[in-house]
Amino acid sequence: MVWNTQSLNSSGSMPVGGGDIGLNLWVENGNVHLYISKSGTFDENNTLLKLGRVKLKLSPNPFQGQSFKQELILKDGYAQISGSNGKLSAKINVWVDVFNPVIHLDIKSSQNTTTEASYESWRFEDRITKGKENNQNSYKWAPQGIVKTLKDEIAFKNNTVQFYHQNTPETVFDITVKQQGLDDRKAELFNPLKNLIFGGTMQGDNLFPAGTYEGIYLNTPFKAWTLKSKNPLNSTSITITLNTATTASAKEWELSLNAIKNKNSQKASIKWWNDYWDKSFIYINSKDGSANQSAKNYQLFRYMLGCNAFGKYPTKFNGGLFTFDPQLTDTALKYTPDFRNWGGGTHTAQNQRLVYWPMLKSGDFEMMKPQFDFYLDLLKNAEIRTQSAWGHNGASFTEQLENFGLPNPAEYGWKRPADFNKGMEYNAWLEYEWDTVLEFCMMILETERYNGNNIDKYLPLIESSLSFFKEHYKYLAKQRGAKALDTDGHLVLYPGSGAETYKMAYNATSTIAALKTVLERLLEHPNLAEKQKSEWKAMLKTIPSISFRRFGDRSTIAPAKLWERINNTESPQLYPVYPWGIYGIGKPGLDTAINTFKYDTDVLKFSSYIGWKQDNIFAARLGLTEDAAKLTTAKLKDSGRRFPAFWGPGFDWTPDHNWGGSGMIGLQEMLMQVDGKKIYLYPAWPKEWDVHFKLYAPYQTTVEGQLKNGKLINLKVLPESRKADVINMIK
Repeated sequence: MVWNTQSLNSSGSMPVGGGDIGLNLWVENGNVHLYISKSGTFDENNTLLKLGRVKLKLSPNPFQGQSFKQELILKDGYAQISGSNGKLSAKINVWVDVFNPVIHLDIKSSQNTTTEASYESWRFEDRITKGKENNQNSYKWAPQGIVKTLKDEIAFKNNTVQFYHQNTPETVFDITVKQQGLDDRKAELFNPLKNLIFGGTMQGDNLFPAGTYEGIYLNTPFKAWTLKSKNPLNSTSITITLNTATTASAKEWELSLNAIKNKNSQKASIKWWNDYWDKSFIYINSKDGSANQSAKNYQLFRYMLGCNAFGKYPTKFNGGLFTFDPQLTDTALKYTPDFRNWGGGTHTAQNQRLVYWPMLKSGDFEMMKPQFDFYLDLLKNAEIRTQSAWGHNGASFTEQLENFGLPNPAEYGWKRPADFNKGMEYNAWLEYEWDTVLEFCMMILETERYNGNNIDKYLPLIESSLSFFKEHYKYLAKQRGAKALDTDGHLVLYPGSGAETYKMAYNATSTIAALKTVLERLLEHPNLAEKQKSEWKAMLKTIPSISFRRFGDRSTIAPAKLWERINNTESPQLYPVYPWGIYGIGKPGLDTAINTFKYDTDVLKFSSYIGWKQDNIFAARLGLTEDAAKLTTAKLKDSGRRFPAFWGPGFDWTPDHNWGGSGMIGLQEMLMQVDGKKIYLYPAWPKEWDVHFKLYAPYQTTVEGQLKNGKLINLKVLPESRKADVINMIK
C-alpha cells in the first residue's frame, strides 16, 4: 500500500500493529498522527478505551513540500513515511514490537530538525456519555443513572509523558451481578474489570517536557502534553511503552511498566511477519480485476488480524484495534474516538465466529487461543448462572455476552415482568439463543485435528456447553409435562432459536446441526474416558433429525420444525452446509442443500454480501462457482475508504471484521474444502482465475499449488503421503 498524498482525517488512516497493539497512522497538514489501541483496555463501564493519540511535528517540516509517500511495508509489518521539502528530506519508520508492548517511531532526516511529540488525550476530564454514545459500553440504551467516562491520570514524569486509566472499585460487573440476582455468588465470580489499570509512557532521544496545549480534533476537545528536542538532530527515536496490569496500586502498575524491556531491534518482529506471510497466502493474477482485488484485500485483512496475534482478548468483530473518530463512519455520531457500536467488553458470538473460522485454513492456530481462553475464563460464571437460575448443570452462554460471562445488562432487560425467569434475556432477538458457543467448541476440536494441538484443558468447556442442552431441554420438558423426551427418545428443543431470525423455534436446524457435529467430533477425541464416551454417545442418540420443507416440488432444509416469528435476516437453514458440513460436495443430499440456497424464499430475500452475511460461503460450499465468485468479490471489493480493508459499518461498525472474516472464508472455501481425509481443490473456483495459494488442511497438512491457464501445476503437499487424498476438481 503506497499513498502519495496526505490524508484528510483519521478515516484516511493506515493500520499498523503487532503483538496486541493496533495503530491508526495518518499524516494530516504535514503532521504525523496515530491512534493507539491495545487488547483488553476495558474501563469501569466496559468501554474498550483507546490509549490516546500522538502527534508528531518536525521543524523545519519535510512533509510540507512537493514530495510525500506513506507506505505499508506489508512483508515486514511496518509503515514508512517519507517526504522532502527543498533540500530537507526525512523518513519515519513506524513499527510495533511483536514480542514487547512497545511502539517505535524512528526518525531520520538529511538535516537537523526539531521534533515535537505530543500526547493528546480527550480523557483529560470526566465526560458524561448520553444517548447512543452509551453503545460504546455495556449500558447501551439503558443506563442506570448518569454514566461517565472517567478521566485518565496524565503527567510529565522525569522526561516522559505518563498516562493511565485506573478502574473504580465499582464497575458494570457489580451492577450486572446485582441485576441478575447473583449477589449471593458474587465472591466466586470471575471479574476481569476489578483492579484493572492500563496506560503507558512516551519518551524520546533528546526530548524534554515543553508544556501543554488544548485543542479540538473534529468535535472532540483534547489536551496535549508535548516533549520537544533540546537541540535539533538528524536522528531521533521515540518509544511508547504500554502496560496493562491487575493491581489495586498505581505504584505497582508503574513498576511493572518500567520493567518492560525496550529493545530497539526490529529484526525479531520482521522475522515474525515474514514467517506469517510464508505460512499461508492467496495470490490471484487474473484478467478479472475484481478477483485480484479480492486476494489483495484478503491479505490486508489478514494483516489486521495478525496485529492481535498475542492479545489477552479476542479481536473484536466491531472494529478490532482500528476504529477511528465515529462521525467519519456516521455523521450523526459526534463522539470521542473511544466509540464503537455494540460495545467494548460485550461479545457477540454470531459475529466473533466469522473472525476466527478462517484462521484454521490460514494456519494461524496461535491466534485462536485468545478466543478459546475467553470462553474458558467464563466457564465457571456460566455454570454458576445456570445453577442459580434453573438448578441444573451445564454452562449457559447467551448472545450479547459480557467479558465476565453474564448477559449484557441492557439486553437482559431492566424492565422485566416480576416473574420472568432470571436465567433468560428479556429480548425478542436474543431469547433462547445459546448455541453459538458450540461453533467455538468445534473450532477448538478442529485445532486438534488440523494442528495436533493439545486441547485437554478445553474439554470441560466443550462438555459443559453440551451438558447445558441435555439438562436444560429435559428440565423444560418436565415443566410442561411428565416426559423429558419425545416418542422417539429425542430431546424437544423448544423453545429455541434459529440464529436471531427464527424465534420461539421448535427443533431449530442450526442447534441440531451444532449438537450433532460437536458430539460426533468430541467422540473422536483420543483422551476421552470410557465413562464420558458412553455419556456423549447416549446424548447423540437423543438429538432429533433436521426438518425439511418444500417450495413447489423441491425439497429444502427447513430452519426448524416450527417457529413463531421471524426477527432478523439470517439463513440458519444453511448452517448444516456451513459451518457444520453435514451437506456439501461429495456428500448425500447436496441437491436438497442447493435447492435451499436457490429456492427458499427467505434465503433469497435475505441474500447479501454485506457485513456478516454468509451467502458467499454457502455458495462456495455447495460448489456454485458463479454465485461464489460474484458474492465473494462483492464482499472483498475495496471498502470505499482510503484503506481498502476498512469495510463497514455493515450491521456493526467500521472496520467491520466479520465482513472481512466472512470474505476470507469464502475465498478459502472456493479454493479448497476438506471432508474427513479428502481435500477438494478448486471446488468453486473460476477456471480463468490464475492463483498461487498455500492453505492448511487437517492432520498437519499444508497444500500449496498454482492454477495457470486452467491447469493445476506445482502442487506441493506436506506430508507427501497426503497427496493421495487430494481431489482436483478442475479438469
